[in-house]
Amino acid sequence: MTTTPDGLRTACWDIPHDPAAVGRARDTIKETLAGWGLRDLIDDVLLAAGELLSNAVSHGAPPIRLSLWATGIDLCVRVTDHGTGRPRQLDLGLEAVHGRGLTIVAALADEFGVIPLAEGPGKTVWAKWLLRNVGAQGTQPVAGLSRRGETDDV
Repeated sequence: MTTTPDGLRTACWDIPHDPAAVGRARDTIKETLAGWGLRDLIDDVLLAAGELLSNAVSHGAPPIRLSLWATGIDLCVRVTDHGTGRPRQLDLGLEAVHGRGLTIVAALADEFGVIPLAEGPGKTVWAKWLLRNVGAQGTQPVAGLSRRGETDDV
């Protein structure tokens, strides 16, 4: 984990291309967010990050990297994999068992998107939470923000 002089906190991990690694990564995210004083976001971030990581392990290709970025105004979770497929929100019926990952992320995060990798196949899928009153008691989300899910083409 790194903290820069301007207050940016970062943490990155390489994740094995193994479904069992998702649970271990969630534990690491929980510890990191607690250490950063972002306890109020832990449940939402764990669920969203778990969905992003599960998609990368199931549909992507290694290497897979998880990163967290926090400033005084936002927290971002990024999952990068090198698979050729692009994630998309699906319009599913009530009986669907799979395919709700990005819908869950959209419901939990203030913003999310996909950035294709410039150097070859792959993408980074990200989710962001906007913060207010960062401190020992954690954070409070900024009210009145709309969610966004468009793709960022770089």
